[in-house]
Amino acid sequence: MIETSPPATALTAEAGGALAAEHRLPAFVHARMDQHYVERVGKLLGGEHMHVWLPPGPDAIYVASNDYLCIAGEHTLLQAQADCLRLGGADLLMSSVFLQEGSRQHRLEQQFARFMGSEDGLLTQSGWAANVGLLQSIAGPGVPVYLDMMAHASLWEGVTSGQAKAVPFLHNDVGHLQRQLEKHGPGVIVVDTVYSTNGSRCPLAAVVALAEQSGSILVADESHALGTHGPHGAGLVAQLGLSQRVHFRTASLAKAFAGRAGLITCSTQFKGYFLSASRPAIFSSCLLSHELAWFEAALALIRQADERRAALHRNARQIRDGLSAIGYNVSDGSEQIIALEPGPEPRTLALRKALEARGVFGAVFCAPATPRNRSLVRLTLNSGLTQVEIDTILSVCAAIYDELDVPTWSSSKRALRPAARNA
Repeated sequence: MIETSPPATALTAEAGGALAAEHRLPAFVHARMDQHYVERVGKLLGGEHMHVWLPPGPDAIYVASNDYLCIAGEHTLLQAQADCLRLGGADLLMSSVFLQEGSRQHRLEQQFARFMGSEDGLLTQSGWAANVGLLQSIAGPGVPVYLDMMAHASLWEGVTSGQAKAVPFLHNDVGHLQRQLEKHGPGVIVVDTVYSTNGSRCPLAAVVALAEQSGSILVADESHALGTHGPHGAGLVAQLGLSQRVHFRTASLAKAFAGRAGLITCSTQFKGYFLSASRPAIFSSCLLSHELAWFEAALALIRQADERRAALHRNARQIRDGLSAIGYNVSDGSEQIIALEPGPEPRTLALRKALEARGVFGAVFCAPATPRNRSLVRLTLNSGLTQVEIDTILSVCAAIYDELDVPTWSSSKRALRPAARNA
């Protein structure tokens, strides 16, 4: 029998049926959607959406990508992936639970483990899957999990998935963490080594000491440090000589490694347990051969990318120093992620539009990625920024300073508080 496409009238009717089904959604769903479209987009933001860019011009400067070392377009990486696809052959589309010892994925996991100074490693479908799967596997019902208030959302989601007890502590406040530990007892401490919202560093040595004193497990998310920090890019934990004292490191490989996967460092014994306990691992497919080929080539390149890392850190210092000289408060962070924080969402929308009108495209962070009145535009820097581009970014920020009344921003007011206390 010859298959034919359905007539256009049938497609129209089908689409109409889907639309009608959506209109029949219950009131509690429509209430949540109205909160977004009516209250937030319509009333608060005047009908404009926080994440809809203006059309970029030919000379637009993008500081919104996490490709910190500019490897996404590298010929050797693209060629490795293309060669793998050209060879053909069907991958086994199955959970990584079923991969046999010696598989290509297992070999790559061992390469990452050696790179980071760990006994073994696990590749997952994303950084989100790594964090959710790990926390769900180690923190059961009632176990206290101490999360820095700026820890990535995937880490909080892992606590929920494991039905554990979330215990927040103030950002980078080791004293508050200690008080929480004394109150709730040993558990799991969760931090980012470089925080994704403002580029601040975790006081990792002090946190490690507290974990050891309290008998707690430490999980460190290295998503924004792996590839960019440490010996040959092995991360901030390795840079500080703490690889043998941090129980688990996780990372998204969609940052400096410019691919789509997640990573966990662990022992070989834990790896076997994880693959039988982690729901994201059990119920997701393993990586495909061309994806593994990309990461093999990327790892080789990143090991040798000291000049790119140095350029990235030079660019970060120059832009941070320049913004501070203009009058922006960027003191919350120190690394390649810079937060320009007006605070309320209408002000952040105005900042995004002012930057884009002058050819600078950052990324808007707003609720739920930030507290509602701490929205910001994040500038994500990379090693390939030219001096002309750096000068342009700084001149644009200087040009809009008075227009946007930067001294009245929440971040500017926050910078004045310590001075007021010391007066």
